[in-house]
Amino acid sequence: MEKLYQGLNKQVANFSVFFTKLHHFHWFVTGPTFFQLHEKFEELYDEVNELYDAYAERLLMIGGKPASNLKSYLATTTLSEASGLEKPEDMVQHIIDDFKQLVKELKELLVVSQGENDEVTADMIIGTLSSFEKHIWMLTYTLK
Repeated sequence: MEKLYQGLNKQVANFSVFFTKLHHFHWFVTGPTFFQLHEKFEELYDEVNELYDAYAERLLMIGGKPASNLKSYLATTTLSEASGLEKPEDMVQHIIDDFKQLVKELKELLVVSQGENDEVTADMIIGTLSSFEKHIWMLTYTLK
């Protein structure tokens, strides 16, 4: 179970950092696509915030202990923070890259959860993958 706890904790940290990055982009996006991206970034950070809470609570339900402070999030995350210098197109690309990283890690975590016969966590991960893969597709088409 320790590998499952660690994997879920990594995602709790990732969701915290991603939530903050999405907020940053939401606040600082400019230009002709402002309205569309401002709204989209809010939609995304709302979703990530729900996942952040759901994954932390799932970790508690199965006997783990979620990280719960910024120091541990930054030590654990595999995502980078926003630099503050991104143009709108760069913001979208950063989000695509983050979603791709999360999808990669979640697929690995899915195997771990199934190995522990934790079908509830596996189901949660599958739902997250479905959503994130759709976001990758939509955001990629935004840049074409």
